[in-house]
Amino acid sequence: MKIAMVGSGYVGLVSGACFADFGHDVVCIDKDQSKIDRLHDGIMPIYEPGLDKLVESNVNAGRLSFTTDLAEGIKDASAIFIAVGTPSRRGDGHADLTFVHAVAKEVGETLANDAVVVTKSTVPVGTGDEVERIIAGTGTAHKVSVVSNPEFLREGAAIGDFKRPDRIVIGAEDDFGREVMREVYRPLYLNESPILFTSRRTSELIKYAANAFLATKITFINEMADLCEKVGANVQDVSRGIGMDGRIGSKFLHAGPGYGGSCFPKDTLALLKTAEDYDSPTRIIEAVVKVNESRKRAMGRKVVDALGGADAARGKTAALLGLTFKPNTDDMRDSPAIAIAQTLGDAGVKVKAHDPEGMEIAAPLMPEVEMCDEPYAAIAGADVVVIVTEWDAFRALDLNKVKATANAPVLVDLRNVYSPDDVRAAGFDYSSIGRT
Repeated sequence: MKIAMVGSGYVGLVSGACFADFGHDVVCIDKDQSKIDRLHDGIMPIYEPGLDKLVESNVNAGRLSFTTDLAEGIKDASAIFIAVGTPSRRGDGHADLTFVHAVAKEVGETLANDAVVVTKSTVPVGTGDEVERIIAGTGTAHKVSVVSNPEFLREGAAIGDFKRPDRIVIGAEDDFGREVMREVYRPLYLNESPILFTSRRTSELIKYAANAFLATKITFINEMADLCEKVGANVQDVSRGIGMDGRIGSKFLHAGPGYGGSCFPKDTLALLKTAEDYDSPTRIIEAVVKVNESRKRAMGRKVVDALGGADAARGKTAALLGLTFKPNTDDMRDSPAIAIAQTLGDAGVKVKAHDPEGMEIAAPLMPEVEMCDEPYAAIAGADVVVIVTEWDAFRALDLNKVKATANAPVLVDLRNVYSPDDVRAAGFDYSSIGRT
């Protein structure tokens, strides 16, 4: 089957490469000529473990190609996926569907055969209806079925998630759409991956509901961590204790500096706006969004406190280890590190930082931060070392070297990577999240 993937960003490129690896003929389409040129040269526009090799092998096999020409790219394609960005719209927080609508119009105007048009982008309820209207409005004579097929990829583990999914959700309104999508995902039948066929609007809401629920779990355990610090309890044991309950589950119960990334912040906000439009308040999600935003700056104040308070902190230096919102990605979108660095800067603290993959993207977002080539360069002369992102490279720091290199033996562990007893035994003033 020929598949066209419109949009060669994170979702489009990973999905396209995986579909090609299943044996489909895939064309990834993007209007950014420089991105397509880099892909032709084997240069990935994003960091995702294993993606470069997956792309290379399928390009060499002739199953994966790249173009800026949408009309040529979608020619003879049975399934045309829309995988363009849907960022939060400036001013009101609604998902910006400008790119989705533009693709729908161009597809309708250039379509040369019957096809299923699939929204892979994360879109609000009712977007598929609008895409259908836009395509119909172009006057195309070809049969088109508009389908919703949300993605559930974790950055840093996207290839495995795509090939071994927990579930595949397909929202289709007719047999044509359902049959084509069964063929698209037929290779996964061998893995017995569960496929949920539902209505298009239900499918669109499933994606937002899933992300909002996971964001709620993160925010809940972060608030429990704050309580643990007040009462002298251990949040990691609390997480284990409640996570053993099969009704709750252990995932997304790791306390930290708050969630970030490309999905949770914009999707929770978009869900709020959708609920407002339909006069169906989502008070829990409102609280989650508010608590998470305030938490990031609270983590900056936690570092200031470790420096002795506002007066003592001014003029001192903090070393941030990790800038991306999570490890194994270069994604800086809504990363807690940004708010933490801003809070420290507002307190008169100089900030140095190192991240294994994110510094190129982080630099223009954090111009006041000195980027360092390796962890100990950031630590050198620092009055406090802060673990912001739990990259493997930061899990086994030489504490004696840290102590000798830093200006003071102060460690703030915002990911609970280290054992409090071990770090304190090494002579550090140590603080973490939800542990005393």
